[in-house]
Amino acid sequence: MQITTFKGFKQDLTCRGFQFEIGKTFEHEGKVRACSAGFHSCEYPLDCFSYYPPAESRYAETVAEGDISREDGGDSKIASASITIKAELTMPEFVQRAIDWIWSKVDRSLEQQVMTGDCSAASNTGYRSAASNTGDCSAASNTGDCSAASNTGNCSAASNTGYRSAASNTGYRSAAEVSGSHSVAAAFGIESKARASESSAIVVCYRNDEGELIHIRASKVGENGIKPDTWYTLDEDGQFVEIEE
Repeated sequence: MQITTFKGFKQDLTCRGFQFEIGKTFEHEGKVRACSAGFHSCEYPLDCFSYYPPAESRYAETVAEGDISREDGGDSKIASASITIKAELTMPEFVQRAIDWIWSKVDRSLEQQVMTGDCSAASNTGYRSAASNTGDCSAASNTGDCSAASNTGNCSAASNTGYRSAASNTGYRSAAEVSGSHSVAAAFGIESKARASESSAIVVCYRNDEGELIHIRASKVGENGIKPDTWYTLDEDGQFVEIEE
């Protein structure tokens, strides 16, 4: 049995102490049991956010094979005897996989709506358009010029690739990313991060454990030591801190 799944990792591509590698296949010997034995991955991409928040994780498309085990009453996480780490995904690619997964489950012959609750996705590709999501472990993605992607849920992601666009996130351990020119990535949650490309800017803040806003700072890429396509957060002294991937 072969299933397309998705997996989250720490920045060093480890998961619970096991070292993975892009493009490699790994085999588990012995019984496979969800949440206890075997290689774990999720059929629905955004379920990965529950285990690996976007502010501190990497994600990949994977292929699960062999014996498969699911947890009764759980989310889409499965355990498998074999897993292939097919390819690492950028946040826009990861969000698009989530949207594709949702649409694959929708009966398009009926008038149905995709809701925006927890573990959901919102996407827009139009000029001057908006994608917004408020659920925890969710994602908002936009590819249109002069557009906006906004997310307020914890462990969520906001991504924008359009020219003169914006990505905003206010959730705990969340991420905001823009790759279009003259755009802004803003992350306002506890332990959140932001990154932007050339000719763009970031806004990050530092909050204490109670969520109180202590520092907030903005910078264009190329100023204040801010490098393009690099994740940043703010420390307790109000200084930019580069997050290594």
